Amino acid sequence: MSDRQTENHAEAHRWLLERVRAETCETARSTGLNELSDRVIEAMAATPRHCFVAPEQQDWAYADMPLPIGRGQTISQPFIVALMTELLAPEPEDVVLEVGTGSGYQAAVLAHLVQQVYTLERIPELANLATQRLRELGVANVVVRAGNGVQGWEEQAPFDGIIVTAAAVEAPPALMQQLKPGGRLVIPVGPPHRTQDLRVLEKDAQGVVRSRSVLPVVFVPLIGDD
Repeated sequence: MSDRQTENHAEAHRWLLERVRAETCETARSTGLNELSDRVIEAMAATPRHCFVAPEQQDWAYADMPLPIGRGQTISQPFIVALMTELLAPEPEDVVLEVGTGSGYQAAVLAHLVQQVYTLERIPELANLATQRLRELGVANVVVRAGNGVQGWEEQAPFDGIIVTAAAVEAPPALMQQLKPGGRLVIPVGPPHRTQDLRVLEKDAQGVVRSRSVLPVVFVPLIGDD
């Protein structure tokens, strides 16, 4: 990459962070968040989105919009990535699960905020590409596995937090079982290929789950066993 390209990416990245901050303020009434935490902003700033998009998408790498990554999947809009990360409320010692690795971008953001990230991707080709990108960036605390995200990752459970980057008709029971008491599950819920409801589900110390709606979103569908 030339010095000019690097400079352009850096300028576009700064613009994107300002746009994400502004959109957080604009949606505060719905989300309950007036601003993003410094930790989340710093994680977004430390994660080069252009490394997670295809060469033909480089001009749009820092646009605040989803982009295709192949196989009918997308890299999420950066505002939504920041919002879902904030809603997860990650702590430095946390172990979290991501369902829907995609490009690896959301996992890379989380890697700056928690001790360990486990991430599941249904499509082996995308799982392999994400693993390669994360390795090239020196991200050492993310483990990618190709597998059925609906079933979670029982061997590594329980998790302090779980983030799902595909829409389910309801929160998968296996994921709720693998969530620690006091943990959060952030997930879009609703019918495929239509507007869905971004929700935060919190499990208290007694195992009681409380759910709240945050924002209308549109995600690719979460697919389980065929």
